Amino acid sequence: MSCSFCFTSPRIFLAALLLALCAAPVLASDWHEELPQAKAVGQGELSWFGLSIYSAVLWSEHQPFNPQQPFALQLTYHRHITGERIARVSIDEIKRLFKQRFSADRLEQWEQAMSRAFPDVNDGDQLVGIFIPHRGCRFYDGKSRTAEISDPEFAEAFFAIWLDPRSKDSSLREHLLGISR
Repeated sequence: MSCSFCFTSPRIFLAALLLALCAAPVLASDWHEELPQAKAVGQGELSWFGLSIYSAVLWSEHQPFNPQQPFALQLTYHRHITGERIARVSIDEIKRLFKQRFSADRLEQWEQAMSRAFPDVNDGDQLVGIFIPHRGCRFYDGKSRTAEISDPEFAEAFFAIWLDPRSKDSSLREHLLGISR
């Protein structure tokens, strides 16, 4: 049997393997590697009926903050919440903000993608979302990347939960954007 792409020696195989590894895109294991010059734009707390849910920090390499440039939103949770619950609440907020703009099928796809991306969290756990303009977003837990969603509309809708003027918690939004009174 003949093969047009056979390796005749281990050296050729290793060289080809090294070349393939060097050509592969580098996967950042920590979100800071994607935004190494990021500085905190602002920070705040989300509370519900007096219970602290999470602390949030908005990070950007661009000062003043420009939502059309890459940025990170870091959430540090203060209680146990399942990843599925985080995804469901996120979809509910996207529906509230955008009404009927997105189809039920698309929202279901996004919810499933988020359910895969978001692990269950406990007090002290962090989740970080990186906004990548015109491409989508990446998500990290405290240890590594959990997902990449290559859908610019999803990324814009997701981060609107915190940054849109119609955000449910306008005080948190103002603190994140550094415009709190």
